[in-house]
Amino acid sequence: MRESTGRPLSALPFSLSDLRAAYAKGVTPAEVIVEFLARLAEVNDPGIFIHLPDKSVLLAEAQALGPFDPEKPLWGMPFAVKDNIDVAGMPTTAACPAYAYQPEKDAFVVARLKAAGAVPVGKTNLDQFATGLVGVRSPYPPPRNALDPEIVPGGSSSGSAVAVAHGLVPFALGTDTAGSGRVPAALNGIVGLKPSLGVLSTRGVVPACRTLDAVSIFATSVADAYLVLRVAAAYDGDDPYSRKRPVAALGAPLPAPRIAVPETSGLRFFGDRTQAEWFAETCAQLRASGALVVEIDFSPFHAVAEMLYDGAWVAERYAVVEELLKHQPDALHPVTREVVGRAAGMTATDAFRGHYRLAELKRACDALIAPFDMLCIPTVPTFYSVKDLAEDPIAPNANLGTYTNFVNLLDLSALAVPTAPRADGRPGSVTFIGRSGADGRLAAEAARFFGSSVSSSAMTAAQPDEIAVAVCGAHMSGLPLNAALTDRGARFLRAAKTAPAYKLFALPGGPPERPGLVRMEGGDAVELEVWAMPRARLGDLMAEIPAPLGLGRVRLEDGSTVTGFLCESAGIDGAEDITPHGGWRAYLAARITRTIDHGVLGRTRQH
Repeated sequence: MRESTGRPLSALPFSLSDLRAAYAKGVTPAEVIVEFLARLAEVNDPGIFIHLPDKSVLLAEAQALGPFDPEKPLWGMPFAVKDNIDVAGMPTTAACPAYAYQPEKDAFVVARLKAAGAVPVGKTNLDQFATGLVGVRSPYPPPRNALDPEIVPGGSSSGSAVAVAHGLVPFALGTDTAGSGRVPAALNGIVGLKPSLGVLSTRGVVPACRTLDAVSIFATSVADAYLVLRVAAAYDGDDPYSRKRPVAALGAPLPAPRIAVPETSGLRFFGDRTQAEWFAETCAQLRASGALVVEIDFSPFHAVAEMLYDGAWVAERYAVVEELLKHQPDALHPVTREVVGRAAGMTATDAFRGHYRLAELKRACDALIAPFDMLCIPTVPTFYSVKDLAEDPIAPNANLGTYTNFVNLLDLSALAVPTAPRADGRPGSVTFIGRSGADGRLAAEAARFFGSSVSSSAMTAAQPDEIAVAVCGAHMSGLPLNAALTDRGARFLRAAKTAPAYKLFALPGGPPERPGLVRMEGGDAVELEVWAMPRARLGDLMAEIPAPLGLGRVRLEDGSTVTGFLCESAGIDGAEDITPHGGWRAYLAARITRTIDHGVLGRTRQH
């Protein structure tokens, strides 16, 4: 908590929950704006904001909200916006004064947030045209890292991350193409949510690589970042890269998530032994928390990462600044000009060859992560100082993208979260990475492992647009058909048991092998999982269910009933009654044990 300075709100944490509680007690948005400006003056960092409206303008917008409206989830919440995202009434510069323009309307995501009651307070600094991961490639004074001013703030969304880390605003918008929403989060000790591509519209955003760009969210907790994501997410028919992918309420963490990490030979820390030791300790923490952590070959991911700036995707950046490069080359930051200028000699042939190679590598990466719920990696491989960047503006930037550059090229979701600090006190940060659409799963696991608070009622109850579905076999977490749920936006709610009135049978056929749950006399309680399925996708799931299975009403041990997988009684002819095992997982485990025991016994007899 901030130390009190005598101002009424000086000690109030600027989180969504704390501000909402303060508003409910009578605090006004105008008072919060005054406190925001006081905190900004205390921080005394002219590099955070490129444009800051006059106090009178901000106060007028705050007062225009009227009385507290609890129906608006972000009512009165001040937020900062990276200066490559349009806000009506504020110039957009992309950190290039010669490029500046006055947008007539808000970017789609900004409009969504304002409609929910949020108040934009200014436009933040960035690596020019979002080209960089260091945060110092700007013609304006670069913002200072909020934790250690000797370290670079990270980019390209430098100002947004620093504003949140200082407690000036509860959340801020950035963008993320190569890691710009994750690297600065790691270096400033906050959360950086890089959503699945297309979940947040990029209409009204100055492109970096238009096919790979994502609007990102900075906050001090997973819960706050995810709430902002839910509010901002909506299909935008005027954005050709927008996807119809609703963001569900936050689910519960999985009982035992399967997490892939790079094998030791694939880890790159550039000589930073402290970072290597910290990551090993973090993996041990994940195992101690109940996760199954498995090392995988990381070389295909490294190969993809190297393609982003060494391949033809630089031409997308060139397309944005082509006229400036031709007619006002000195308007660009020298490093930006050098990086983007490489595209001038590239051809369409280079682009197609790059896409062919990416398709090959993507197939390899998909196969590596397919058996797992998520990937966990260091967000950054090491730390660099402002002095390091003055001496070498290229190599440190490239190194900072080691664990971020590949994500959007592979169409993955990512969430950077702070962990325990390193032994030397520098911030620790890991990134959970999942398939496209796995944003909720990553948030639930990050909240479990790293202590962010989330509403238990939201985690364990189906929302109005969802239906609770009980699964007792191959659709359970970690089993072969679980993707039939997660790919449709389902989220895990809880582990449970049926009422003591069911029997479970191992059905013939497969793969995949499946059990059949039948309500019958002499039954017992059977273990299952309850998932929240979007109602709009339930029909898709039902169309995939083969006879003799179907959906019906399943009574649970607590007396409630949910929709669940059931088996026709005629379908159990010739099936094995496995009810005594208590559930499908226990049956599979027992069968593996029998196989091992028989193998050992057979070898013993041979000897």
